[in-house]
Parts: sequence; C-alpha cells; structure tokens
Amino acid sequence: MKKILFALVMLIAGVAVGGGSGYGAILLLGPPAKASAKPVEQKPPVFVPGENILAPLVFSDGRLAGYVKFDIQLEVAEDQVAMVTAKMPFLLHAINMKTWRTPLATGPDGLLANIEGFRKVAADASIQAFGPHVVKRVAITRAEPA
Repeated sequence: MKKILFALVMLIAGVAVGGGSGYGAILLLGPPAKASAKPVEQKPPVFVPGENILAPLVFSDGRLAGYVKFDIQLEVAEDQVAMVTAKMPFLLHAINMKTWRTPLATGPDGLLANIEGFRKVAADASIQAFGPHVVKRVAITRAEPA
C-alpha cells in the first residue's frame, strides 16, 4: 500500500512541478511570437449583370400562373468576368429549365413571385452553366410580373 501511495504522490508532484514551470516560463518569456503573415489583398467584388430574364411562375401543382421578369447580378472573380459574360445564354437556359420544375408562384392569384426561390434557382443554374465556385453570390435586383 505504501508503494502505491508513494507512486501516486510522486505522479501528482511531477505534474504540479512541470505545469508550474511551464506557466512560469510563459509568464517570464511571454507567448511565442506569431509569424507575420502578409495581408491578403482584398479585391473589390465584380458583378456581372443578367438583365431582363423572363421566367415562368408555376404553382405547386405544376400549372402555369404567369411570367415574371427579373434582373440579377452575379458576383464573380475579376478573372472570370469574360467567361461568365460569354456563357450568359447558358445561364438563361438553365434558369428557364429550372423554373418550370420549381413552384415559385405565391399569393392567392399566383402573380407574386418567391424572390428567395428565384435567387436559389439562379444560384443552382449558375453552377450548372459556369461550374462550381465561379459565382460567389447571386443578387436579385429587380422583379416584376410580365
């Protein structure tokens, strides 16, 4: 019993002395200096407009409620602007194909558009048209019944 108690006391004493010496070293010497990293240069976002997009408003049962015209702005990297502008017809096609399958008509008569739904449809269509990680964000700038 004496051997077990002695080993236990020595273990506790060793942890206490080691922890105390580490704490004292940090107090005397201070925390380690952080490596100075170069600040990352933030480029302003570049927005590519998508104007006068005509999309169908569909009820949840699949019936056509009407059409809506909306404008979007796509936030892309500066080096991707030319590619996104050139492939804009593919985005318009993908949005049209997705809106037929997505119920976006709201309100009693179906003439109100679900704006957040349109933003999600445009974001999904941008992945389909341009590939992943090209479009950072999609902003709906105008929406009106057509």
